[in-house]
Amino acid sequence: METLSIMCDVNHQRIKTNGIWIHVAEKGTGPLVLLLHGFPEIWFSWRHQLNYLAQHGYHAVAPDLRGYGDSDSPIDPNSYTLHHLVGDLIGLLDHFGELQAFVVGDDWGANIGWHMSLFRPDRVKGFVALGVPYFPRSPNAKTVETIRNFYGDESHVCQFQEPGRAERAFARYDCLTVMKKFLLITRTEFLAAPPGMELVDFLPTPSVLPSWITEEELMFFADKFQESGFTGPLNYYRAMDLNWELLAPWQGSKIAVPTKFIAGDKEIGFESGGTRAFVESDTFKTLVPNLEVVILEDGHHFIHQEKAQQVSHEILSFIRKLSLD
Repeated sequence: METLSIMCDVNHQRIKTNGIWIHVAEKGTGPLVLLLHGFPEIWFSWRHQLNYLAQHGYHAVAPDLRGYGDSDSPIDPNSYTLHHLVGDLIGLLDHFGELQAFVVGDDWGANIGWHMSLFRPDRVKGFVALGVPYFPRSPNAKTVETIRNFYGDESHVCQFQEPGRAERAFARYDCLTVMKKFLLITRTEFLAAPPGMELVDFLPTPSVLPSWITEEELMFFADKFQESGFTGPLNYYRAMDLNWELLAPWQGSKIAVPTKFIAGDKEIGFESGGTRAFVESDTFKTLVPNLEVVILEDGHHFIHQEKAQQVSHEILSFIRKLSLD
């Protein structure tokens, strides 16, 4: 029943920004904290942080990013570049009359937060990235090609490129099963299926739920994706090479915004994919000079849901410290 009580005191509205309507869930008053979800999530993945930040004197706002949930979902994959996504968020800040916000993002939301910090550091007071570090743009090879060279044709990024392919594969399952396959993921290797197999078929469906999520909460996600489908979310992957082209002017740029990077030690690719080595390297610290790194034991990919209390505390301690500066 906790889920339903969380639902009751969250305010919902749709805001016109950057030519589309974005649905946001918000709670609390005070400095603005923008919470950016990943794939395949919606605003609801921040239910714990919305409550926690509101209780501690902040205005917590979790949008359904474009293509997700109750926000508009443009048809064209080229409408899902980082420039579009950051543009949507700048419009939200303007709507709320805020010059600056604290930004928190997981998975794709982290990627968007990194680029919001890159494009508009004047609008970001501080940034917390969950799970996904800021990788420098390759000057020579496009993103999908780089991933294909590392992880092969059956990696999730490669499988998601062809319009309709992943949608057809996902449609063989009900949405609740798809949610369980992705949100409950405990794989530590980069996501790739065996040759000739669709990733969604390869991912197991856990028969027992972990303690941090209920069937009812998973159904809330599933019902939303049943309505809105997966094409919008998959279009983020289909715009990756266009992002690579558009990011050329920022080649070699650093991110000056104060940043905290949080990852679980069982994050996808953290050990096996070299993320830990990169995060602890001089390269990362050179790219993001004002950086704090926190590694949580036994943390997986959706760490803000799995270790909600710990992550909420890490976010709060970081933004409080910056509020004093």
